[in-house]
Amino acid sequence: MPAIVGNIKIVSVGSSGVVQFGDALVISPQSSSKTFAGSGSFNTGDLPVTNNGLSATQTFDPDVIDDAISKGGTVA
Repeated sequence: MPAIVGNIKIVSVGSSGVVQFGDALVISPQSSSKTFAGSGSFNTGDLPVTNNGLSATQTFDPDVIDDAISKGGTVA
């Protein structure tokens, strides 16, 4: 469905990032990674304000595969 897009500010796009304007049927990443960070770590905006008292990040993950990436019908 077509839409009117207003002001856009893109600070950076990672090596596997996707920026899409307009209609799309499927958008699929070509890589994946796992990131651990504490509270307030990924705030975005021009003037972020975070007030965190005590923060702890659980990094134990017993899963073998979290998200498989498929390329052409095969799992990489």
